[in-house]
Amino acid sequence: MFNIHFRTAWSYIRRSPFQALAVSFVLTLTFFVATIVSVLVYSSSRMLSYFETRPQVIAFLKSDAEEGDIADLQQRLQANPNIKDVKYVSKEEALLIYQEATSDNPLLGQLVSPSIFPASLEFSVTDLSFAQSTIDTVRQEAIVDSVGFTAALGGEASLDDVIGRLKTVTNYVRIGGITFVGLLVVTSLVILLVITGMRVVGRREEVEILNLIGATKGFIRSPLVIEASIYTLSGVVLGWAIAFIAVLYLAPSVVMYFGEIPILPKDAIGLFKLFGIILGIEVFAGAILALSGSLLTISRVKKVR
Repeated sequence: MFNIHFRTAWSYIRRSPFQALAVSFVLTLTFFVATIVSVLVYSSSRMLSYFETRPQVIAFLKSDAEEGDIADLQQRLQANPNIKDVKYVSKEEALLIYQEATSDNPLLGQLVSPSIFPASLEFSVTDLSFAQSTIDTVRQEAIVDSVGFTAALGGEASLDDVIGRLKTVTNYVRIGGITFVGLLVVTSLVILLVITGMRVVGRREEVEILNLIGATKGFIRSPLVIEASIYTLSGVVLGWAIAFIAVLYLAPSVVMYFGEIPILPKDAIGLFKLFGIILGIEVFAGAILALSGSLLTISRVKKVR
């Protein structure tokens, strides 16, 4: 039975190749953009998560801080469940860090001594929600001169400002991408409605005959549903494949550019898993699009009800 419906649907496509190409092109574009937007949303979310969990807080210690007081503060920080990776950096180690950072100009490293660099305690927070409160608490310590943090963007006054800007960019990517994909999906649905509507109008006499001989509604509707499914499946596969090839080609350069920030999986298995999930979601969405588009058109024709 399926073979009969499939051959009928394929004959419709062959009779109107330009209509088939038009709807396939729009669907391919829709799912290509959907795949790219999905990757962008994933990448922006990973970037946001990275900066939420990986900011390095640096508590610069006063020059007269006693070793016992430093050790006591370090132990209290290590005992705090909201803090991780506590590290003490002495003045000598700070000088070495400075010399490594200025290795392209050795004269700068020779003009300074360890005494001008403050010792510090560096640590990360496990979650951003209490990062600012933790920083404010450390600032109140008697041996702490000042507190800074890495990953600053544009000289923000607090860690919340850094993450706030990243959240704003992420929201723009999500809202803008979803809106654009939504417009393309609506366009694809309209084109499916037009194509299936033309098929139904062209089959009026055939439908009347099938009704007279007692054909079921499912038998009459199946070729149109299968035709719409062929369009959407080809659009999903082509759009996903083009986007996958593009990302696969650019992935090494992107991963190298962003370094430690895991905006894309760094291994092939992780990348294939990501795109496999995207493909599964798009196939499911394409099936709903094909079914709803074809049945919506058919339901408007009295002879097929």
